[in-house]
Amino acid sequence: MDNGDVYNPTTEGVPASANGPGRSSCSFSLTRPSRLRAPVKLAELVLSLAAFICEEVVSRCTQCGGLYFFEFVSCSAFLLSLLVVIVCFTSLYDRVDQSKVKKSDFYITLITGLMFLIASVTFACTSDGTSPETAAVVFGFLASIVFLIDFGLLKFENVQKSQTRKPEVPQTTLTQPLNG
Repeated sequence: MDNGDVYNPTTEGVPASANGPGRSSCSFSLTRPSRLRAPVKLAELVLSLAAFICEEVVSRCTQCGGLYFFEFVSCSAFLLSLLVVIVCFTSLYDRVDQSKVKKSDFYITLITGLMFLIASVTFACTSDGTSPETAAVVFGFLASIVFLIDFGLLKFENVQKSQTRKPEVPQTTLTQPLNG
């Protein structure tokens, strides 16, 4: 009983990439946010990771609430920074809505900077003063400062863009009568 081919191939061959054979379509650029903000973004990433690592080294605590809050904020800051760096510095940025990425970056940077500052103050007040705790607090304060500087740079860039987009009204139209 020969019914012919019951199972036909269901997969299609992968067409050759537009970038050539063997080349990935993922590219990396440090100039996409801006030449000034790229090192700041990388500093946020490194400082939040350093704060998280130093906090993880702490072996004992008497008042652990500040430690746990700092752990949550520093880990979240690192992961959010990593996400923003991946999106902004790779070709993924060209595939998503840039206005949404910029808006998300704006709010993520502000909220993370403020939360890191609050977590660092809380951890500084509740820590036992051991070396890993002190190092974590220092990195936390440095990271929060860098996040807030980045927010200031974002705000400055937004103000500059809005000023260049608004055309100035010529002075002659303001002094002419409406019924003229």
